[in-house]
Amino acid sequence: MAIRTKEIQWELACAGWADGVNRFWPGGSFCGLKEEYPSLDALMLGDDHKTLDVYLWNHEEYTFQKSSSVKHHTNVYNVVPGDFTHTGKLDLLVMSGEPFTLRSLEMHVYPALTQGGFDNVMSLELSTLAQPIPLDLDGDMKIDLLGMTVDSQQHTPNAPFQAWKNVWNGSELNSPLFELTDAPFQGTQCDIANPHSNAVVDLDGDCLADVFLVCEEGQGKKSFQIWINNKDDGFTLAQKGSLPSGTQSISFADMDRDGTIDMVFATCSTVSPSGLGSNCRINIAYNQQLPLCVTGEASVSKGIRKCRTPDNLCIADPNFKFDLSSSSSSSQSDAFVSFPISDLFPSGPAPSLLVNDRTFSPPIPLYITLGDANMDGFPDMLIIVSSVGSGSSSGRIPKLVYSVPCSKTAGVAGCDKNGNGRRGWQVATKGVEQLDSVMDARGVSFVDLDEDGTLDIMVQRSGNDKKGNMLFVQNNFYYDAFFLKAIVLNGACNNGWCYTDDGQKYHPFGVSYSGASYKYTVLDTVGSRSAAQVAQLPQTSYHSLQSPYSFFGLGRTNNYIENLFVGSTVHLKDHYINMEGVIPNSKVVILPSANEREAWKRELFLRPGEWIPWVTVTVVVGMAIMAIIVLVLHVNEKREDELERRRSSHRINFDAL
Repeated sequence: MAIRTKEIQWELACAGWADGVNRFWPGGSFCGLKEEYPSLDALMLGDDHKTLDVYLWNHEEYTFQKSSSVKHHTNVYNVVPGDFTHTGKLDLLVMSGEPFTLRSLEMHVYPALTQGGFDNVMSLELSTLAQPIPLDLDGDMKIDLLGMTVDSQQHTPNAPFQAWKNVWNGSELNSPLFELTDAPFQGTQCDIANPHSNAVVDLDGDCLADVFLVCEEGQGKKSFQIWINNKDDGFTLAQKGSLPSGTQSISFADMDRDGTIDMVFATCSTVSPSGLGSNCRINIAYNQQLPLCVTGEASVSKGIRKCRTPDNLCIADPNFKFDLSSSSSSSQSDAFVSFPISDLFPSGPAPSLLVNDRTFSPPIPLYITLGDANMDGFPDMLIIVSSVGSGSSSGRIPKLVYSVPCSKTAGVAGCDKNGNGRRGWQVATKGVEQLDSVMDARGVSFVDLDEDGTLDIMVQRSGNDKKGNMLFVQNNFYYDAFFLKAIVLNGACNNGWCYTDDGQKYHPFGVSYSGASYKYTVLDTVGSRSAAQVAQLPQTSYHSLQSPYSFFGLGRTNNYIENLFVGSTVHLKDHYINMEGVIPNSKVVILPSANEREAWKRELFLRPGEWIPWVTVTVVVGMAIMAIIVLVLHVNEKREDELERRRSSHRINFDAL
C-alpha cells in the first residue's frame, strides 16, 4: 500500500507482505534476474530462525514477490550473499548454531543454481562466535573469509587469524570450496571481538581495500587494528589503538567530503537489558590524509607529496591516522568530534539510544546507519532513540539526522560554540510524520526501494501493534541535486555472458563483492571542486544490512563527474581505473580485468525519468523549427543565386567587341 499526500514527504511504500518475518538482508542489485529492470531483491529470515525466503522485487506491481525458500537445520545468526562459486549467481553463506549451547559457528554455503534456486549445502570449517568477514585475500577476486577458529584462538595467541581460502574449481567433480590456512597478516594479531565491526575498506587512500578489525582486550575494553593491503606481500599492521569506553558498532563513510573514509560510532556509559544506552555520545573520527590540491597548488614540494591532484587520487598516504584521544565533552578536536545525543534534541529530555536488538538471540548490535538521503554529497544518519527514559516499555522511534554546514548559529550539534567545525547535525522535522509514528523500531536502514535514485528508509519493527514487522518509508522529497550508483563485479564468467546448462545466457550483474572503492571529483555550481570517497559493501557481519552497490550523492553540479576512480582488489600494477566525464543520475557497472592485457569493461545505465518524453518533444520541435529556418534561408539563397545568374547572362562584354 502507499500513502501519497502533499504534506507527507516520506511515504509508507510496501509492508503488507512482511508479517511474521524477523530479519531482512538486502542481496543483489543489477542481479540479472530481470535484466530489463535491475533491482534490489531481498532475503528474509522467518520467525522460526531457520527458514530463508528469497523475495524478488517486481517493479510493475511495486512489491516483493516470493521466489524460493531454504530450510536450514539450525538457528541462523547471519547470512552473507555472495558469488562463492564464481558462476555469476548469488550463493548464500549461512552462519548458524544450536541455541542455548552456542560455542562456535557452523558455516554452510548454498550454491545458486543457474536455473534458479539453490543446490545441496556445502559445509565449511567451524568458526568462533566472532563472525568471519568476506574479502579477497589473494587478489583473484574470489571471496575468501577472514576470522578465527577455536583451535587457532587457543593455541596461537599471537597469530589467531585464519583464512578460509577460496579454492573452488567448477571443472572438478568434488572440488572443495574453501581451504583453511593461516591468514597473510604480518604483525602481532589480536583476538577478534564478538560482536565486532570489522570492515574491508580503503583507509590509506590508494583505492585498495584494507582491513579494519575490532579486538577484545578483556574486562570490557576494546581496541582496533588497521591492516594495510600490500597485494602479493600480504597485510601489514599500520595502526592500532584503544577504543573509547562504551564503544558500540562502528560505521565507515566520508563524512566531510574530503576524499577519505572516516569512522562513526556511538559510546554509551551503560546499556540496559532492553538494549538502550544511556548518556550516549556520537563520535566521528576523521581520517587524516593528504588533501585534495587546490587550484595552482603544487602536489610535491622538496620531494614530499603535499596533496593529491584531481587526476591522481589513488595515491597511498603511509602517514594516515585516526586520532581518538580528544573525547572530552568540553573540547572539540578537528580530527575527533564527539557530542552527546541530547544536543540533537535540545528542547526535550535527553533520549536513550538503541544500540542492541534484544528481540534476537544473541542480541544484534545496531550500527549508526549512514547514507546521503538528500543527495548533497554528505552522508546523513539514521538512529533509533527512546521517547521516554530507558525502560523496555518506552517507545523506540527512528530518527533521520541531516548533515548540515557549521554556521554562526548556536545550537548545532557537532559544531563548537563559535559555529566552527567540519559538519553539524540536525534532526529532520519536516515531512517525517511516518517515522515519528513508529514506536517499536528495532532496526533501520537506507535502501533505494524502486531504484529511482533516492534513498528510502526501511524500519524493522517488533510487530507488537499488529502492523507487521517491516515498514518502508519512501523518500518523496525533491532535491535539486544529482546521484550516481556504481557496482564493481567479481570477474565471474570473464566479465561477459554466463551460460546455463541448457544454453540460456545471463549477465553476472548481482555478484558484487566487498572491497571495491570509489573516489571522484565534481564541480559545484560556482566552480568549486571537491573530492569524495565511497566504499562498496564494507561490512557484512551481524546483519549490517548494506546494499551491494554504492550510492553517491553528488550535490548540485552543472557538469559531468570530472574523474571517477574505481578500485578493485586484483593484484596487478594498476588495480584501479579513472573514468572521465561520467554522466550523473546513472548507474555504472564496472567489470575489472584479472590480467594486464585486457581492458576493464564499463556499462552505464541512464535512469529513465518522467521528463524524458518532454525533453524528446522539445528536441524534436526545436529541430523542426531549425530545419524550417534553414530551409527558408536555403530557398531564399537559391532564389538570389538564380536572379544573379540571370542578370549576369544579359551583360555585354565590350572588351570582346
